[in-house]
Order: sequence, then structure tokens, then C-alpha cells
Amino acid sequence: MSDAAPDLYDGPNLDKEDIVLRVDELRKTFGGLVATDDASFAVERGSVTGLIGPNGAGKSTLFNLISGFYEPDAGHVSVNGVDVTGAPPHEVADEGLIRTFQTPRKLEGMTVREAMLVGPQRQPGESFVKLFTSPGEVEAAETRNIEDAQRMLEQFEIDHLATQPATDLSGGQLKLVELARAMLAEPELLMLDEPVAGVNPTLANKLRDHIARLNEDGVTLCIIEHDMEFIMNLADPIIVLDQGSVLVEGTPEAVRSDDRVIDAYLGGPGE
Repeated sequence: MSDAAPDLYDGPNLDKEDIVLRVDELRKTFGGLVATDDASFAVERGSVTGLIGPNGAGKSTLFNLISGFYEPDAGHVSVNGVDVTGAPPHEVADEGLIRTFQTPRKLEGMTVREAMLVGPQRQPGESFVKLFTSPGEVEAAETRNIEDAQRMLEQFEIDHLATQPATDLSGGQLKLVELARAMLAEPELLMLDEPVAGVNPTLANKLRDHIARLNEDGVTLCIIEHDMEFIMNLADPIIVLDQGSVLVEGTPEAVRSDDRVIDAYLGGPGE
């Protein structure tokens, strides 16, 4: 019998060598609705992990629980071995987990460059005391952040938008800005919620290339996406969520051909 890992697991594959994110039996209910039902999975460092499933499977709820925007009813979340269960979003971010949203939030009254400067973590200028006691440190950090923001805008090929009002951007441009801004936080794990939803094919291809580049540069990614061609050509492994828990996990090829996935996600043959 071969010692090679199987192409498909019933439920999650929790036996991974270097786990950056571990979710154990996470549960969340809203009234009588069970949004996540003892969901468990693990994300291996260096991977691009896809999270797919039919509408209502609990994907976005799971992201909100992991990143601290919802508090779970039960279960645990750890990042790099640190328990962040129920921690507020800024504390989860301090452990290296940064997430984007399906609908990017427009920052009113800001240019794109100013919106980018929201991204860096632990800025000394956020401390009222340091504004008075360490003005040199604050000024040096602000200069560095502006330089980093410009560099990131150039890397994502949106530096020409720097002085435009953030509210004037298209949906695809907003996705690029949000991705670039997230990278200013220097994440170890970047969680993307439907990065190409509502984006035209040209920008979707550009986003895919940027995400692949980030992974090559050492960023671990976990991505929710409904565009099957996009996620199947980018992520490995693929985790399939159904009715709030993990149905299967495996390679794109194995997941795509599994009858249970076809029934749960695609509605079964003939539909």
C-alpha cells in the first residue's frame, strides 16, 4: 500500500505538518439556524487553500468567526498555535491573520493612498501619548508607511489611482486596493472572501496573478470563492463546506469529480 497522502479525505485533513490556522469544532447559531456545525479544518503554511460550498453552507460565517467579527458558541481557533477564540479582530490581526471582505468597504473622504495607510498594524501615531512624547518616532513611522503604501500600489499596478477618491473606484479596483492594503499589515495568513465576485474577467485574471505571486513570496492564503474555474486553478487543497461543516477535502481534481460534492454544490446530475 502506498504511503502517499490520499487525493480526497472524508471530512477535513487535520494531519498536516506545519499548521498556521487550526479550526476545531466551531459552532455558531443564529436563533434556530445553525450556521456552522462543529466545523473543523487546518490550513498548512505556504498553501493556497480554497473554501467552497453552496450558498448557505456557512463559509462567510466561518471567516467571521475565525477573524473575530463573530464570537463562536463553541469550538476553538488557533493561529500559529495561539488560541484566538473569541478575540477581537485587532488581536487576531496581531497574530498575523488578515482578512478581506466580499464587498470592500469604501472609506469616505479618503484618497486611495490615504485608504492604504489604514492597513499597517501597530502604528505609533495611534497612541495619543506618543504624539507628544515621541513625535520623531511617529513621524518616521508615517514616512515609512507612506513609502510602503506607494511601493504596494506599484506592485499591484494601481499607483495611478493614488490620489483618486476611494469612493470613485470600480468594484474590481476596490478589490485590488483592499488586497494591497491587507499586505501592508504583513500577514502570515491572508483570508480572502470572494476576491473576484463582481469583477470583470480582465481584472479577475490580474487578481489571480497577484494572489499567486503573494503565495510565491511566502504568504499563506485561504480563499472563499464561487468562481470554480478561478479557485480550482489556484488553490490546492480544496475544502468543501456543506450545511455548516466540512464535507470533504482534497485536490481540485478529486473534489471536482466527487459525487457528494456534485450533489451538494452543483445540485446533482441534470440540474
